[in-house]
Amino acid sequence: MLDQLIGTWWAWVILGFILGILEVALPGFIFLGFAVGAILTGVIVGLGITAGATALLLIFAITSVVSWVVLRRLVGVRHGQVKIWDRDINDSP
Repeated sequence: MLDQLIGTWWAWVILGFILGILEVALPGFIFLGFAVGAILTGVIVGLGITAGATALLLIFAITSVVSWVVLRRLVGVRHGQVKIWDRDINDSP
């Protein structure tokens, strides 16, 4: 049953949307690359490219890592974007 579910495009797209919702709900920059990877894998399966479960999981892993790296470069922390605290919260105003 899992092989049939992995081979359907809509399962990958639903997984991508669930991971996208997790990215919005949880702090950090963790799930967005996985969400993009799942949606891209769903598009690949939807285009009719047939592969086994292992190959699809490999495609998912590669697209997730590549999209995470690209998104991290585009949206991530900029150079010199460090918060420097010059006043303590307990200091008097």
